[in-house]
Amino acid sequence: MKFIDLQEQYRRIQPAVEERMENVFEHGQYIMGKEVAECEQRLADYVGSPECITVSSGTEALRLAMMALNIGPGDEVITSSFSFFATAEMVIHVGATPVYVDIDPKTYNLDPSLIEAAITPKTKAIMTVDLYGQCADYEAISAIAQKHGLFIIEDAAQSFGAKQGKQSACSFGDISCTSFFPAKPLGCYGDGGACFTADPGLAARMRELANHGQVARYEHASIGINARFDTLQAAILLAKLDIFDDEVASRQRVAKWYGEALNADAPYVALGNTSIWAQYTIAHPNREAFREYMSSHNIPTAVHYPRAFTQIGVLKPYFTAEQQACPVAERLAEQVVSLPFHPYMTKEQVDEVADKVNSFE
Repeated sequence: MKFIDLQEQYRRIQPAVEERMENVFEHGQYIMGKEVAECEQRLADYVGSPECITVSSGTEALRLAMMALNIGPGDEVITSSFSFFATAEMVIHVGATPVYVDIDPKTYNLDPSLIEAAITPKTKAIMTVDLYGQCADYEAISAIAQKHGLFIIEDAAQSFGAKQGKQSACSFGDISCTSFFPAKPLGCYGDGGACFTADPGLAARMRELANHGQVARYEHASIGINARFDTLQAAILLAKLDIFDDEVASRQRVAKWYGEALNADAPYVALGNTSIWAQYTIAHPNREAFREYMSSHNIPTAVHYPRAFTQIGVLKPYFTAEQQACPVAERLAEQVVSLPFHPYMTKEQVDEVADKVNSFE
């Protein structure tokens, strides 16, 4: 059994991928080719965002967002204590200080009730994280951000395709960022990412910064970075977007099968949220023994993520003196385990995994 099956997906879209890539080979515009602009329009339309700027990775999307918002030395960015390392890493890269807030024990997303206690005169933004595929509580977080005059940067690396009410992930932030890493719900065949915004000024700024600060060829208006999205990867995403709605429906079907089979062990999805199930993650108090048991039955598992940010030594020099404890994140980091999940799983495969989960003692 595979943890994720990208080969099955490729077999389905192989003719479209090959045709799209052949078109790139024919025109030869491997950097900023026409497919990039086409991909950005398709992504913006899907999200319902006026502007989409594709970039070289989800990590660079976060850095670009903070650069565009002039976040840097002396600033603090409140963020989740439980996410992939890049969330904290990019705050540090721009010279700002990440301030970690504990997570909701059900959704594993940033706990809005703890945010205001972490706000200081140095706070400039709240960087939310839509962990495991469901959106953070944007109604509550947006109210806090508006009250205190803070930016929201939505780290939607795991939630492209998810919804909160009728609104799509990647549309809740002043700038929203996502990733097209191959294992994501919408992934390319390499690194890739995107920033979304409703602000045309911020969009223009990000386009400039992502291309070495250029406003025209060899005219550099700012110190930027190279975060350009590859034309071949844009071509691949365009092929995948043609089947994405169908894959979203399949992911919901697989998640439903899991939920029915696992009962109380199924992940919690908040009222009003539609998760895209970037990972199907449960919590187990005896994780290592559980993983060994599953492995003995040839069922792969993974851990996303084994430590909270407050437990990672290399991050500790960047803690503020007022850094809150994050006991929920630290406890769950020792328990979370992700099960095989992809849109091409059969009910028999789901039942096989669930049977072993239920039988472990």
